[in-house]
This record gives sequence, C-alpha cells and structure tokens, in this order.
Amino acid sequence: MTGTILIGLSIAMMLFLLAAGLTIIFGMLGVINFAHGVLYMMGGFVAVEIVRQTGSFWLSLLIAPLVVAALSALLEILLLRPLYDRDHVEQLLMTFGVILVLDEFVRTVWGLGYHDIPLPESLSGTMVVLGSDVALYRLFLIGAGLVAGIGLFALIEWTKLGIVLRGAMTHPSMVRSLGIPISTIRTIVFALGGGLAALAGTIAAPLIPVQVGMGFGIIVDCFIVVILGGLGNIRGAIAAALLLGVVRAFGQQYFAEWIELSTYVVLMVVLLVLPQGLFTFTKGRKA
Repeated sequence: MTGTILIGLSIAMMLFLLAAGLTIIFGMLGVINFAHGVLYMMGGFVAVEIVRQTGSFWLSLLIAPLVVAALSALLEILLLRPLYDRDHVEQLLMTFGVILVLDEFVRTVWGLGYHDIPLPESLSGTMVVLGSDVALYRLFLIGAGLVAGIGLFALIEWTKLGIVLRGAMTHPSMVRSLGIPISTIRTIVFALGGGLAALAGTIAAPLIPVQVGMGFGIIVDCFIVVILGGLGNIRGAIAAALLLGVVRAFGQQYFAEWIELSTYVVLMVVLLVLPQGLFTFTKGRKA
C-alpha cells in the first residue's frame, strides 16, 4: 500500500510539473498553448544532448529548462504577441503550427529513433519506506515536484514580481499606467511556463524513451489536470494532479486494463459535481 501511494505521488508530481506551466499561461495570458507538449519534448531532447556532451544529468536539469525558457520567450515575442487581441482560435492555430515546426526540427537534428538518459548513479537504487521498497528516483520526483510547486506558489503569491504578474493580467491598464511594460510581463510568464514543461521533460527522460511526438500524448493529461483543477489555478492543478496520480497508481496495481477509462471517469464525475473544477480563484487572484 505504501509503495503504491508513493508511486501515485510521483505520478502526481510529474503531472503537476507538466500542467503547472500550462495553467499559469492560460490563467495569466488567456492563451490556450497547444504547443506545451512539444516544449516538454524539447526539454527531453536538450537534456539528452547535454548528457551526451557532459555526462551530467544534474547539469541537464539546470540548463535544459533555461534553454527552453529562452526558446519560449522568443516564440512569445515573435508569434503570440501580435495575437493577444484576436480570437483564441488564431492563438490555438499558431501554437499548433509551432508543434509542426519544432517536431520537424527535432526530427532533423536527432532523427526518429529513441533516446534515453541513464539514471544518475546516486538515484539508481531503492529505499525501504514503511516496509516497501521504493525507487530513489521516485522519491526524487516527489521532492522535485514539491519544490517546484512551493516555489511557483511563493513566486506568484508572495513576491513583488507575483503582484505585478497578477495585476498585469487582471488590471493591465492600471499596471501600464505605472510604467510597467505589459509585453515584458507576458514574455516572462510564457517563458516560465515553457521552462516548467522542459523541467518535466528533463526529469521524465531517465524514465521514458525520448522521441519525436512524445508531447502529443502528454498534452491530453495536461489539459485534464488544468480542467479538473480549475482554469488558471495553481492550487487546483496540485489537487487535480494528486487525484489523478493516486487513481493511476492504484489503477496500475488493481485494474490496469481500465486505467485510461478511470481517468476520464474521474474527469466527468468532478465536472458534474464542480463544473468550475476543484478550485476556483476569487476576482483578482490567479494562483
């Protein structure tokens, strides 16, 4: 039981890392970023290349999110900035176009084969937790998700930058009148979301094959977490990720053939009871 719960927590933290960036981008920018999955894929491939060149997983964990965050900022400036005042459909089509371009770029540079990253030696063993053997990497995943969640929440809720971010998205004209450039705030938010996606891709790389198109499947899970938690809500994303992570862990243990169906059943039940998601934010609050 303990092992299953911890596996569920590790799945939940991975889902949260994936969905957190999508959540803040939609909640603060109002952009449906369909390209979030491909940024996750880019994080995995950049991490693979860094490990090949340096042999250090820890270095890839630091550099890959920064590289993809810079790429995300460039995409926001060049492609999304002209579309904020237009219909969401145009934004969605643009982000879908980004998927096609980045998929082709990855196919050209790294090919169509599978790539992987070996587990760091310090995290390759197991540990006994309450009588159950648990992989150290699972525990690391839980810790990484907790640190990222606490850091993101603290950034948005308790820092001056967080105040500016929330103000820029709820009262942009007021923030603009104070001399704060809204365009820069939007770029920071999109870069932060892309960096979180890349962090998830880097952490996932030792566990799953890194391949072209790996972002397509994961984007569905991202949207499920975002919808369940309440659009644009960090608290909700954490709660939804925990719920889905535990459901999937017990599903793998007891009813593996029904695990995908169980995810959609949870989604339908929650939305029937709470159509706005598990959490809703009050006016003027985005976290």
